[in-house]
Amino acid sequence: MAIKLSICFLFFAFSLTQIFADESKEFVLTLDHSNFTDIVSKHDFIVVEFYAPWCGHCQKLAPEYEKAASVLSSHDPPIVLAKVDANEAVNKEIAAQFGVQGFPTIKILRNGGKDSQVYKGPREADGIVDYVKRQSGPPSAEIKSAADASAFIGESKVAIVGVFPEFAGDEFENYIAVAKKLRSEYDFGHTLDAKLLPRGESSLSGPIVRLFKPFDELFVDTEDFNVDGLQKFVEDSSIPVLTVLDTDPKNQAYIEKFFTSPRTKAMFFINFTAEGAESLQSKYREGAELYKKDGISFLIGDPDVGKSVLEYFGVNEDQVPVILILRDDNKKFIKPNLEAEHISTFLKDFKDGKVSPHLKSEPIPESNNEPVKIVVRETLQDIVFNSGKNVLLEFYAPWCGHCKKLAPILDEVAISYQSDADVVIAKLDATANDVPTETFDVQGFPTLYFRSSSGKISQYDGDRTKEAIIEFIEKNRDKSAQQEQAKEKAEEKPAQKEQEKDEL
Repeated sequence: MAIKLSICFLFFAFSLTQIFADESKEFVLTLDHSNFTDIVSKHDFIVVEFYAPWCGHCQKLAPEYEKAASVLSSHDPPIVLAKVDANEAVNKEIAAQFGVQGFPTIKILRNGGKDSQVYKGPREADGIVDYVKRQSGPPSAEIKSAADASAFIGESKVAIVGVFPEFAGDEFENYIAVAKKLRSEYDFGHTLDAKLLPRGESSLSGPIVRLFKPFDELFVDTEDFNVDGLQKFVEDSSIPVLTVLDTDPKNQAYIEKFFTSPRTKAMFFINFTAEGAESLQSKYREGAELYKKDGISFLIGDPDVGKSVLEYFGVNEDQVPVILILRDDNKKFIKPNLEAEHISTFLKDFKDGKVSPHLKSEPIPESNNEPVKIVVRETLQDIVFNSGKNVLLEFYAPWCGHCKKLAPILDEVAISYQSDADVVIAKLDATANDVPTETFDVQGFPTLYFRSSSGKISQYDGDRTKEAIIEFIEKNRDKSAQQEQAKEKAEEKPAQKEQEKDEL
């Protein structure tokens, strides 16, 4: 009896050891500069997360990514999820190679790393598993039955189905090429029988592409099999005529697509319960349907939900109802306090180039007597470009800790130049004023630029100390005639003394 109990205990202990061993095992593969190329080159399909240890979103993703890796390790064949600490200096070259701009960035690498696409799926374990499984398969799934079609198309997503008389020929090959290119964003399928599809003409033998969507006309067809034309059809048709900005989870994918699209964006903010709201919405939709073909995407939303957008444009809620337009060159246009009859006129004038861009600017300060001068968008031209002076300009954000640390140092620099009328130390709140991006590349805070009196512009990347900043200014400034004369006199004195010595 004792022997049996001992055997049972040993078995139980062994089982616990296996359980804890499985729990402690890491399924996400760690890559770095020393093994990245070697390991990736051996995989036809691998998913790589570029992360930074300090990144909150990365920390939140980590357990979900690990769970997904555990599940996918049992897939047939196994699918590998990997990670790279892109914050480490030795790994930054890899991150740059794959265009990593922020964290976390997840890339799907195919053909030994030769082909790469951005992961655009969910960030929770089950969603990651489902998305990665679909991405690891063929770019387009064959639909063989009505049940296949129903499951594939669903009711809440965009799905694209190509109908072909045979799975061969130029049209089919071009369709597959587009599916490969866009597979991270859309689900592609193909079938020999249009009768299997839930909507649209069923007697077609193809070739034709039908895009299903849960909005507007529910489906749309094209017979354009040119790769560029077909790609444009998919991208344009998958955007609602009018994207609704709200908190409904069903709309989030379309909202994200709206804001990440390179197209010009028109946004209408309106109090939906206000008098006349229905008429305003109707007129705006008419404009959206009319001008969508001109490369403009349209959105409508409540000002409370769109508060950050209003702040970005420098618009107050008392200007609602308001149309805000962000052109593809980042120029802004606004039409505040709209009435229904203004909408079509404003949109037409914008399309015809008759509307002037809007510049977001803080009010011009009543007094500007501090050592570091305050610049707003409306005074940028006068203080920086037209003053004829050497100007060091800081672009800052009020919430930025590094900017707060730099502030007293810039004060000291400015005080040291108080008796020099040719040098100005200034600052501009880049969150409250538009930055002329064609001149200044402001990617973070603080960013410092120096403009000499002759117009030469250079960015300051040196140490943030008083001495280093002053040295930079002196090296890059243009000297006034008075200073040049003083310098010449200073250089003449030693020469005169040497001459006097020679005479003696």
